[in-house]
Amino acid sequence: AATIAAWMILAIMLLTVVLVVLRYGFSIGSIAMQEAVTYGHAFAFMLGAAYTLQMNEHVRVDIFYQNFNKTQKAWVDALGILVFLLPVALFLMYSGWQLFLQSWTIRESSSDAGGLAYVYILKAVIPVAMLLLVLQAIAEFCKAARTLVIKEDHQ
Repeated sequence: AATIAAWMILAIMLLTVVLVVLRYGFSIGSIAMQEAVTYGHAFAFMLGAAYTLQMNEHVRVDIFYQNFNKTQKAWVDALGILVFLLPVALFLMYSGWQLFLQSWTIRESSSDAGGLAYVYILKAVIPVAMLLLVLQAIAEFCKAARTLVIKEDHQ
């Protein structure tokens, strides 16, 4: 997954460079290429969220967390998942599914002339990404719960 994401980011960067050169060097613009960059960002960031959580690389305000022992960290992780992550991810998954269904029904395409078709494919990424995030959150919750039940190392 990390390799795919790295190649995707590289492709987005190269496409962005091509867009800039075409636009400012040759006065040639492409709505489709600009939207492809946006789609690439959406795919990379949304589908990378679960992997980022798995690797424990997500954004965390850890002025206190970094000094906690394993049990305290497990409590913070478990409560954070139950109170914040799961409710938000489930809401976004449900809302994203509704958004995708509406888009699929009308076979939504770009509102810009020359833009990409199949906007509903992009919108399908929202519930898929949230499903992956929910599954990873459950796995992370299980790890935290195991630490709390076993209480193997309090340091």
